[in-house]
Amino acid sequence: MVMRKRERDDIAACADILCSVYNNEMWQCRWTDRTATECLTDFFEGKKFVGYVLEVGSEIIGGVFAHEKVWWNNSEIFVEEMFIKPELQRRGYGSMLLGQSEKYVDEKGYAGITLSTNKYASAPDFCRKNG
Repeated sequence: MVMRKRERDDIAACADILCSVYNNEMWQCRWTDRTATECLTDFFEGKKFVGYVLEVGSEIIGGVFAHEKVWWNNSEIFVEEMFIKPELQRRGYGSMLLGQSEKYVDEKGYAGITLSTNKYASAPDFCRKNG
């Protein structure tokens, strides 16, 4: 298993995962390959982008897409998208991605991480579990 910074070549694989995670009844999204690719490309090209992917073998299984956000007293990381392939969820991979983001925050001396989610999905339980 490898955690690394996201590269431009990772966008297509991440877009596929994004679609598989959110195009369902729980999230009620209707991402297409085109819109998911555009969205993730916008993140990647952002001035203060912070992103990581998690690979098992040579396959990307998840990613986190965030940006640095400046506040009056101390900057933070704002997580916009975080996802793991549906069939691999609930195995600790999401916690690993969040942990990498926390490591980045610690290295920079930032205030913390902000992550928002839908309260009706399983993600709030994940957020509570990870503090």
